[in-house]
Amino acid sequence: MMKMNRIVLCTVALSLLLTGAVAQAAQVTGTVTNKTIGKPAAGDTVVLVDVQAGMGEVARSTTDVGGHYKLTKPGQSNYLVRVTHQGATYFIGAPEGGAAGDIAVYDVAAKVDGVLIDEDVIGIVETVNGQLRIVERYAVRNSSMPPRTQWSPRSFEIVLPEDAVVEGASAQRPGASSLPTTMKLDSAGQKGHYSFNFPIQPDDGEKPTLFQIEYMLPYSGKFTFHPQVTIPARTVWVMTPKSMSFAAGAGSTFISAPQDGLPTYVAKNAAPGKPLEFTVSGTGSIPRDEGGGQGSQQSGQEASGPGTQPGGGMANPINTPDPLSKYKWWILSVLVLLLAAGAAFMLRTPATGATGNAALLNALKEEIFALESDKVAGKITAAEYAELKAALETVLKRALKRQ
Repeated sequence: MMKMNRIVLCTVALSLLLTGAVAQAAQVTGTVTNKTIGKPAAGDTVVLVDVQAGMGEVARSTTDVGGHYKLTKPGQSNYLVRVTHQGATYFIGAPEGGAAGDIAVYDVAAKVDGVLIDEDVIGIVETVNGQLRIVERYAVRNSSMPPRTQWSPRSFEIVLPEDAVVEGASAQRPGASSLPTTMKLDSAGQKGHYSFNFPIQPDDGEKPTLFQIEYMLPYSGKFTFHPQVTIPARTVWVMTPKSMSFAAGAGSTFISAPQDGLPTYVAKNAAPGKPLEFTVSGTGSIPRDEGGGQGSQQSGQEASGPGTQPGGGMANPINTPDPLSKYKWWILSVLVLLLAAGAAFMLRTPATGATGNAALLNALKEEIFALESDKVAGKITAAEYAELKAALETVLKRALKRQ
């Protein structure tokens, strides 16, 4: 009798589990549209991937003649829908509650008209142990008409100082829901020349494609940069610690434009072959509490009086675009990189049996960037920001110890 009761209980439990699994399963449907020609995209591969399972594939479909697809979510997790069109991939978050998962794709070309650098921000983060730590970020716009994706093994080429040692690189697609993707840079032939094998999609409203590179340079107290852009750049910005000096080189057009209390310099309308030389000297670092407080912009303006800023102490030039108005989280997250550096190092170091921790560290690093972005955009209060950041730092430290 007892044995029979156990069998009945097990059967009931299994039934409940199966019922729960069926209840959790849901259909994801939508339409894929080729925005280059304004027609449905037929024959494109559509895949449901599980973010929490290392972007593993859990369902697959192919669009019909009307561009429609249907996928089944097997349970409760964080899913993305990925479409591949002419070799380039496009993502959206898997919709909930029966909402349509419509996706826009574009025809692909190796080079398209209308691609340029909107902002090139060079952040000199710190001097440490005879080296300079640099974070450089690019906002690349694609306003091609008709809209097309620029993609090839050398979609976006950059030039770094010849002695630069690359510490990490990432790229981020246009769109509010996109996150930075860790990249491996390819050598573009000459020393210091690299390329991103990453699609440059048409802009999503005001949101461009973002690229980031972190590197170290040998430093003896003074270094002259010779930046080069491979495509036209609307503005090039240089941000330094307060204790370092900046001097524009011959032919350069950098002018002082302090931002959030930090020395910042801007050159407009840069073009391939146009001089962008500048020299930095001294030592220092960008404090982690810079740029985040209320009134920091005012303190930057007060500090721009005569003799108080490198380069002659000019105040903010009239009609000078503020890089922080659109990409402010870029600058602020430079500070967060100091916190995330340990996690990034761990992620680059193979460790047996550490797959779970590595995934957690990667997720934490991306969440920290997202948190800084939400703060700058005003999506969260100061109290919420402080609470969430403290929690993230605690979890990150614990994860690093386990790693």
